[in-house]
Amino acid sequence: MEWRRLLSPGRERESGSRQKTTDLRSEFEKDYHRIIGSASFRRLQDKTQVFPLDKSDFIRTRLTHSLEVSSLGKSLGQNIGENILTYRRNSGFTYQMKEDISHILECAGLIHDIGNPPFGHFGEIAIREWFRRNLPEMSFKGQLVEEMLSPQMKQDFYHFEGNAQALRLVTKLHYLVDEHGMNLTYALLNTMIKYPVPSTEIREDSGDIREKKMGYFLADEEIFRHVTEATGAGNRRHPLTFILEAADDLAYKTADIEDAFVKGFIAYNTLQNELKELERKCPDSPFKPSEKLNRLYERGVEKRVSNPEAYAVKNWIVSVQGFLVSCATYGFTSNYDSIMAGTYRHDLFYGTYGEQLMELLGDMAYRRVFSSMAIYKMEVAESAILNDIMDKLARAVLYYDTDVRQDTIDRRVISFISDNYKNAYRLQAQGRAENEKLYLRLLLMTDYVCGMTDSFARRLYQEMNGFI
Repeated sequence: MEWRRLLSPGRERESGSRQKTTDLRSEFEKDYHRIIGSASFRRLQDKTQVFPLDKSDFIRTRLTHSLEVSSLGKSLGQNIGENILTYRRNSGFTYQMKEDISHILECAGLIHDIGNPPFGHFGEIAIREWFRRNLPEMSFKGQLVEEMLSPQMKQDFYHFEGNAQALRLVTKLHYLVDEHGMNLTYALLNTMIKYPVPSTEIREDSGDIREKKMGYFLADEEIFRHVTEATGAGNRRHPLTFILEAADDLAYKTADIEDAFVKGFIAYNTLQNELKELERKCPDSPFKPSEKLNRLYERGVEKRVSNPEAYAVKNWIVSVQGFLVSCATYGFTSNYDSIMAGTYRHDLFYGTYGEQLMELLGDMAYRRVFSSMAIYKMEVAESAILNDIMDKLARAVLYYDTDVRQDTIDRRVISFISDNYKNAYRLQAQGRAENEKLYLRLLLMTDYVCGMTDSFARRLYQEMNGFI
């Protein structure tokens, strides 16, 4: 892979105007404004990061998380671009490319979660499990739906992914001018494809990070091919995807600890003790997280702040992020050749001093937050909401746009679905075989669900069940 192609500014719909313009923005800066002004991006303010429908204005939402990923991604891009220039790792790499990388990563951070359903990652699990329970039981005109769908069609639903939905949303569902959605640049679209494999080629245990999940639906394979041919990445991971993923991992793993502390799931002493244990396991690391936390606590006491523990934790998060940015920068630059060859199989923290700290932060959040009774209770309620909505939608979409007459309630349920999504369905369904149309109608259901905010999903569930 080579940077000139990887940073492709092309789009599915190119501008037909050849007139001179006073707009001096690069194509990637234009992407930024398209994203910021979109309704899909605004909806992230009411989507769960960890704590759904939380009343605190401190706790992060998908919107604030995405802004943090955008900022960290841009910083990493600047660090890595400068390193490539300084050490002349690539003779064709220019200062403008460094600037383009930073803008692309800034945009990719904003939209990396834009396809996620309501209620965070649990929403993805709920959708997958709904299909595994219900798809084998569904019938269409006397034939089992599962038998009508191709293997990839079925696996698309059984391995449903917010990452794949994000690509679908920005390329098709965000219908503004035409069927090309936001019509973003190929470089940006390729950066957001974390897993360049279809649902039938997932290999969770292969050790290759690109095969952990699916990156696109069968319905969107054509756009995937257009994007990856334009950039020259093919079925390999785009180099900037590694940087985006590092920014995402860094942002949520540190933020989860901070949010959990504020919510009372993790006490100061608990964090301190776990960090001390990490220091015993990794004595060679130049960053001593427990010592740093203790020094910040002492500074808080000296400054006579009202809550030195909170002061220490919040400032410690900033310090940890700086350390991990350095680790991710090293992870990319030290593996530069294999990343550019498309053969690197790990994340950017692998083999760095930050690897063990990242693992501890993720494990601590899982043990003390995601496995807590409070979160389990929320997830049971969220599951009931999503299952009920999908039950009603599935019955309605099954015979939508067919010669079978729908009953009154199903027609009303279909009317709830955005015209944007129905227009996207009709465009894709033109000239398709019946099983392909059926597959697209099931995607129409997930398109609608993923476009919901947490509050909208809860309100729709209540309204459809008469709880008014």
